[in-house]
Amino acid sequence: MLKYMVRRVLEAIPTLLGVTVISFIMIHIVPGSPVRILLGNHYTLERAAVLSKELGLNKPLWMQYFIWLGNLLRGNFGFSYVYNKPVAHLVLQALPHTLIIVVASILVAHLFAVFLGSVQAYYQDSMFDQVATVINYLFYSMPSFWLGVLLIIVFSIDLHWLPSGGIVSSQIANPGFGDWLRHLILPVCSLFMISVAGWARYMRSSMRESLLQDYVRTARMKGANEFRVVFVHALRNSILPLITLFGLSLPALLAGALFIEEIFNYPGMGLLYWNAVNSRDYPIIMGITVFLGIVTVLGNLVADILYGIVDPRIQYR
Repeated sequence: MLKYMVRRVLEAIPTLLGVTVISFIMIHIVPGSPVRILLGNHYTLERAAVLSKELGLNKPLWMQYFIWLGNLLRGNFGFSYVYNKPVAHLVLQALPHTLIIVVASILVAHLFAVFLGSVQAYYQDSMFDQVATVINYLFYSMPSFWLGVLLIIVFSIDLHWLPSGGIVSSQIANPGFGDWLRHLILPVCSLFMISVAGWARYMRSSMRESLLQDYVRTARMKGANEFRVVFVHALRNSILPLITLFGLSLPALLAGALFIEEIFNYPGMGLLYWNAVNSRDYPIIMGITVFLGIVTVLGNLVADILYGIVDPRIQYR
């Protein structure tokens, strides 16, 4: 397995380089300049020329890319134009907050999708299955940012049950775990409700096929109760599609977190990326882009490894 993992990581290097090249070019050809934003009302051609030289923006684009790539290979992600801090420091500072909402939404969504999809498959074409299918399609087609706004309107503005944003209440001198948890509910629910809708559909289809297999009929003939038949015998094979979706869903969830964190003013990587785009803070944009590329590669690698754990028949070469 170690040989397989090393080969997969090496194969991902050209992909990551391609992502950096495309991202670097697209960022720099978008109208707007960090120099004009940084200088603001003090902008003059002379000051712009001096600041562009200091930031290295006066060099040809290809030269800027190779300078940035050389620094990246030495572990230097650059220095933020706006925050005047190392990009690695800013990313590591925001990363735990984003991981909390993404990991929590993944765990809850997978558990709920497994249960809901299995029950839908067992009671296929029933009233429960039809209602759940309609609700799944409703949430699956709903943009995450629109759902976030809707949750704020209902639970924050109308019902006053949950805070509308931030990570803790600024009115409380020493906010505790409970206050932090209350601020976490709406962002996690926004990602969870979008994710579980699609995953439950995959789980339903996979479970339907498993329930028709010979080993399920054999288990029933041996007298196994229905709970064991569904959630032990059939579940192990049915859950394989969700493992594939786990690796593929990481980039989508992180991208969804960008909008969710901006809506809820949640201080994670999504909000950091959003602010960097608005201020044309190139080092932060590229640093987070590289990080997302690495997470995508690792997510697919973890999914492949989990495949082998769930299904021992899979061999790594």
